[in-house]
Amino acid sequence: MTIRTSEPAPSAWPAPAGGGPTAAVRVLPARHPWRWLATAAVAVLAAMAVNALVTNPAWDWPTVGEFLFSATILDSLWLTVRLTLVGTAIGLVLGTVLALMRMSSNPLLRAVSFAYISVFRSVPLILQLLFWYNLAILYERIGLGVPFGPQFVSFSTQDLIGPVTAAFLGLGLHQAAYFAEIVRSGFLAVDPGQREAAAALGIPRARQFWRIQLPQALRIIVPTTGNEVIGLLKGTSVVYVMALPELFYQVQVVYNRTGQVIPLLLVAAVWYFVLTTVLSALQWVVERHYGRGSSRTHQEPALLRWARTVRARRTRRSEVPR
Repeated sequence: MTIRTSEPAPSAWPAPAGGGPTAAVRVLPARHPWRWLATAAVAVLAAMAVNALVTNPAWDWPTVGEFLFSATILDSLWLTVRLTLVGTAIGLVLGTVLALMRMSSNPLLRAVSFAYISVFRSVPLILQLLFWYNLAILYERIGLGVPFGPQFVSFSTQDLIGPVTAAFLGLGLHQAAYFAEIVRSGFLAVDPGQREAAAALGIPRARQFWRIQLPQALRIIVPTTGNEVIGLLKGTSVVYVMALPELFYQVQVVYNRTGQVIPLLLVAAVWYFVLTTVLSALQWVVERHYGRGSSRTHQEPALLRWARTVRARRTRRSEVPR
């Protein structure tokens, strides 16, 4: 069978004007003058900022270097990390439970979860910390026993809930309300048709959850959770109201004693920047892991790209024969 078309053969196509059949076509690149102008302006501003940081003696960089790795600052930094880790662990576990309760068909579980989330998102974190810190005023002793019945063992609230424990409870319970909504939004974003298809195929409910729902929900949960963890890291500075020697409180103690306010604030800023950078890199790794097979592309952080480039150059240099 022969198919005829009205399109002429390539040899019959007209040649470009001003040249033969093989004449080159001039391609003009797109010009972006405003982009170059914005780049130049940003470069000038960045250079001015760096110059101000380096040349202004009021920043007192020698004092920053003196206190950056001092034992006092490192001990307070470790407490900040502990508060972040424990608060995140409590918040994630309790937040996941609250999210499942909120999605339950039981009206009592939904009501309790909704009430908890509403209360803990409405009350400022600093008030919650002060409440847990002064819990002994309301309840002198905490006991274990039969509900509305006798107690088998009891403890002094003042001894049981100290400043550090109160900080753990305040940060964790406050963060659980936000993690609950993050987890719930992740599961609600999964297409319900996939659950229906899995049920039609006879896949058990537990396998549906672990192999179908959870991996897709984590693609949405992880980025927002990473941002919340970074916010919690910076929010640990609020525990200064309980005189806990975390990073910000300890910096205040030092500059009140020495009078070097700006250098000590820079010390805190540098350590917060380092910790948030580490958390951001971990977040990117987890996002890339759970984003496998999706159409979304995950841009690699600049620091990791730089490290990868340096490693590749060293590998190429080592492979060059001498």
